[in-house]
Amino acid sequence: MIEKIVIANRGEIALRILRACRDLGIATVALHSEIDSEAKYVKLADESVCIGPAPAALSYLNIPAVIAAAEVTNASAIHPGYGFLAENAAFAEQVVQSGFVFIGPTPASIRTMGNKIEAIRTMEKAGLRCVPGSGGPLGDDLDEIRLQAEQIGYPILIKAAAGGGGKGLRLVQDESELENALALSQGESSLGFGDSTLYMEKFLNNPRHIEIQVLCDNFGNAVYLGDRDCSIQRRRQKLIEEAPAFGIPDHQRRELGERCVEACTEIGYLGAGTFEFLYDGQQFFFIEMNTRVQVEHTVTEYVTGIDIVKEQIRIAASQPLTITQDEVSITGHSIECRINAEHPSTLMPSPGVIHHYHPPGGPGVRIDSHIYTDYEITTHYDSLIAKVITYGSDRDEALARMQGALAELVIEGVDTTTALHQKILAKKKFRRGVVDINFLERSLGH
Repeated sequence: MIEKIVIANRGEIALRILRACRDLGIATVALHSEIDSEAKYVKLADESVCIGPAPAALSYLNIPAVIAAAEVTNASAIHPGYGFLAENAAFAEQVVQSGFVFIGPTPASIRTMGNKIEAIRTMEKAGLRCVPGSGGPLGDDLDEIRLQAEQIGYPILIKAAAGGGGKGLRLVQDESELENALALSQGESSLGFGDSTLYMEKFLNNPRHIEIQVLCDNFGNAVYLGDRDCSIQRRRQKLIEEAPAFGIPDHQRRELGERCVEACTEIGYLGAGTFEFLYDGQQFFFIEMNTRVQVEHTVTEYVTGIDIVKEQIRIAASQPLTITQDEVSITGHSIECRINAEHPSTLMPSPGVIHHYHPPGGPGVRIDSHIYTDYEITTHYDSLIAKVITYGSDRDEALARMQGALAELVIEGVDTTTALHQKILAKKKFRRGVVDINFLERSLGH
């Protein structure tokens, strides 16, 4: 087993990784920026290293500083968590070349799946159905692009090949909007990712967002851990996730999971990963693969009893998976609400100091959070401050426990999205599982 791990991240995921390491008897090194020196995960780690000032570009995204911290602390491995450097193939390469274990997929897999065009081509070859689209990067010939759009059929989506999180994404209703959308997407993609490559897809009207969690080891073993529904989103950012996805026939779940495992075997995937799909009520369309642990991995852990972060570490240590597909069993239902430091109506960021914090409790309630009373939320990082996760024997019980947990949750001093989640959970259609990726915009105007 790996003896010491550098946690190259911050916030709740840094604390989550630290706790998994503690369970496995592995020493931890917490990396932090100057402004995060009083963070909970920093205080709980065996060692800590400051890697730069508050701006992420000078600290958490500073590859030489991260690797230097691993060197000076004699660490064995680096866990990138999610965000920051987690899906940076160049970082993964440098980690390995520097003699450390990278807790994640191979650099080649990260590079292939990080480019949406290459990911789609790879998954089509592996037998997964993809959204009809351009099939490759868009060129400079506007007339040719117009012809492609007509063949696909409006409305269409212009997307950044290196993108994610909604950046570089534009909905085009008809030809009159095409040229302007291309210019805006190209500029945003170039600025956000250093890559202006775009591609085009058919816009599916009101699909659900479904994903499949996979784990793959060095010994040819691969399993899928059921599915999740991540349809409740705003601006392509997830707010609520559930496992299992509600109302999908069992034979469709099984077929999709088996195809994902076959695709992993075909491309030689290693570690934890998530296949993301749009589901129109009849068919699943692959859109991307995330080569890291997901924010919402918690709901899968609840319904399977499998610790995904521990499995990541074991896989990186060249140990076989602790379960086979036959041993994966989905029991009960789990829901996660992402609590952000944002105004619940305007969704504007709300930095400041937390004057009082009281987490919820009770049977089937879990909260993953790095905050505490007097903790300061800054403008430098993502606004996610807590994840409230509940579990029940069925969806109704998980929902009831979530409503109770949100009612108990107290975070004073900053605005949070708690009230927004309460509104969503109270909606009759949500309670019936009638959701899609446009639910929030249609129901509450967000």
